[in-house]
Amino acid sequence: MRELGSPAGTRAVALLGPTNTGKTHRAVERMLEHRSGIIGLPLRLLAREVYERVTARIGESRVALLTGEEKRIPSRPDYWVCTTEAMPRTLDADFVAIDEIQLAGHRQRGHTFTEHLLHTRGVRETWFLGADTIRPLVEDLVPTAEIERLPRFSQLRYFGTASLGSLPPRTAVVAFSIAEVYELAERLRQQHGGTAVVLGALSPRARNAQVAMYESGEVDYMVATDAIGMGLNLDVDRVVFASLQKFDGRELRDLEAAELGQIAGRAGRYTRDGEFGVLRPLPGLSPRRAAAIEQHRFEPLRRLVWRNAALDFGSVPHLIESLRVKPRRSCLRLIEHAEDYEALVALARRPEIVAACRTEERVALLWDVCRIPDYRKLLVGSHLELREQIFAQLCGPAGRIDTDWMARRIEHLDDVQGSIDGLIHRMSFIRTWTYITHQESWIENAAYWQERTRAIEDRQSDELHARLTERFVDRLGGRRIRSAPRRRRLPGAPAGPLQAASPTAAFHPFQSLANLALDDLAWQDDAEDPETWVEALVEAGHDAFAIASDGAITFDGRAVARFRRGPDALRPDVVVLERDDLGAGARRRMLRRLTAWTRDEVRRLGEGETPVDLDALSAAGRGLVYQVRQGLGSVDATEARSQLGQVTAEDRKSLSRSGLVIGPIGVFVRTSLDARARRHRAVLWSVFREQELPIDRLVAAPLAFRLDDDLEPEVYRRIGYVVRADWAVRIDAAHVLLAEVDERLRSGPAPIDASFGASLGLPWVDFAALLHALGFRSDDDGRWHRRSRRRRARGRSRRRP
Repeated sequence: MRELGSPAGTRAVALLGPTNTGKTHRAVERMLEHRSGIIGLPLRLLAREVYERVTARIGESRVALLTGEEKRIPSRPDYWVCTTEAMPRTLDADFVAIDEIQLAGHRQRGHTFTEHLLHTRGVRETWFLGADTIRPLVEDLVPTAEIERLPRFSQLRYFGTASLGSLPPRTAVVAFSIAEVYELAERLRQQHGGTAVVLGALSPRARNAQVAMYESGEVDYMVATDAIGMGLNLDVDRVVFASLQKFDGRELRDLEAAELGQIAGRAGRYTRDGEFGVLRPLPGLSPRRAAAIEQHRFEPLRRLVWRNAALDFGSVPHLIESLRVKPRRSCLRLIEHAEDYEALVALARRPEIVAACRTEERVALLWDVCRIPDYRKLLVGSHLELREQIFAQLCGPAGRIDTDWMARRIEHLDDVQGSIDGLIHRMSFIRTWTYITHQESWIENAAYWQERTRAIEDRQSDELHARLTERFVDRLGGRRIRSAPRRRRLPGAPAGPLQAASPTAAFHPFQSLANLALDDLAWQDDAEDPETWVEALVEAGHDAFAIASDGAITFDGRAVARFRRGPDALRPDVVVLERDDLGAGARRRMLRRLTAWTRDEVRRLGEGETPVDLDALSAAGRGLVYQVRQGLGSVDATEARSQLGQVTAEDRKSLSRSGLVIGPIGVFVRTSLDARARRHRAVLWSVFREQELPIDRLVAAPLAFRLDDDLEPEVYRRIGYVVRADWAVRIDAAHVLLAEVDERLRSGPAPIDASFGASLGLPWVDFAALLHALGFRSDDDGRWHRRSRRRRARGRSRRRP
């Protein structure tokens, strides 16, 4: 990213408008048009949602997820999806977007958004997305920005007041305290059969499970806090406010019209109109306020919250003084009651803390410790004590947090018993420890502790989702609950049928999957809970999945999905196989994960383990990479003649570092030719051509063999062979053979004996025939001649009518 004053070519755009204008969608699409990008989002729930949307398109190997408590960073990501506070400051990305930029006026968080508005820039393009209320301040602070105002796709209408019993399906009821959320959810369960619950305190895993239950139609109602107001995509027709006041951490206050509009705007999706109203016995909104929300007319922001970014770490008093510096512009105001600043002031009163801050590094460390978030939002004194203890240990001889001390505190939180509130409290505290473990210089064996805290949060999330569902979903008496209750098969009992989520044409080669038995999928009584197993699938690493010969995607040896023909061989559609003990929401999460895995697997075939740095290549080099990708990992030299003739020496070095081999007979990725990769290539081609192929026979094919008439040569090319005359030879074996023979004939015609073909397992007669097919010729005296230039470039392909 670039600071303000970066090259004039950098373009700044402010995309402003109400909810349901497609701002975030457009920004994500624009980011993917660039070679690199970063998008900052206001909630980790929204960051996770966007991450899942992007990875379902391009795979997980190119996308990083970065929030305060979660880091998923592949070896060389092109795109970063982050919470705004966690956006990396030292990366240069072509495109940068900041979502919900109007939060620059927020009392506690606003200074981070203001900092990005003033200083964060993409190398080529920067987008600011948000409400139109910030437009005058964007025009003032970023005068070069292009302002684009977007209309809402659908209409938003105020319907007045309604009772809880009269609410139609696809309604979200919004409250601003956990106690009120629980009360409303219980009443909805009694009157309508059940509801999903969405709280800001939920982990992404628990929230996604609740939302998936709602989105799939397992329940038709949702009770939520204002967490749904920040861009989360929900299929909501009507938003009903159960309260018009909220406690903001300092006081109980009335919600402003713009805040109500942000939440009410969740109603309606794309071009479908939405409604909003108030739950009785509250009085309805005034006509003026209701009209303002309908027409998206709100008072513009007057000032943004600001904090000095040029901090002085010379001493603790200097740091405090630099944090008190006031902005010079009248449209900015200094942040008030910042939690990290107040923690710093409190710790600065303790002589032992000040005495430990003898260097700038120690002062900066103290500031980092003060910024450890307290997700519990309850025990201010307790959290201050935690910060003090951590700082003391970091200043100790080891310079790290004591492992035993940390282990005892984390172990104490590893508990899924107790009430829902108790679970949420422990999960909030484990989020704080997750944040701490991601400060890798503070922790011995940080990766282990990150996995440890994540595993605890995952278990608590699963239990919390189960508790919320058990409490607020009446699976026996609910009128709208469509998912069947979980059932477990007794050992030895027959399993139910496994059916595809959508019908398959009778001629499809994988139609037989629809009739597979559940024996390899069913859980025994002592096995994992089905939903827990789904979570394991969603979070599994790349190597946990594979493609079977029959076209099924397997997880830990169990068929979970199948392929269907997509727009090309590189992008097959994925169809999750249904089970009657899994709800539609769980299947949707599986589909996202399996689609992302498929994109990564196809990318690995075409690029190997190390992604190709396209920026380092010439146009011919990039074209060659494109050809290899289209060939699922290899391309015959005859098909890439123009690119091969123009690639530079630097291209060859760069491609070699990425695992691509350029030879006289073609270009290939080494890792795309092992048995697993060739199986995947054969299945992908079979699905795309909708042609049943002998997958196992193709995978077991020898390095070189004469072609028969039952398969087209193109099939062999797609699994890594080159075809010359009536011979097929695997491209890596041909590459080695040609190098050896060319070396033998370097000084002129020479005899070639059968030992040259020993690795191919061919008798001399067949080996000689293969050499002729590859363009060599022999004299009557047994000497062989090198290929002519013409035949080296053109080769010969076997043609069929």
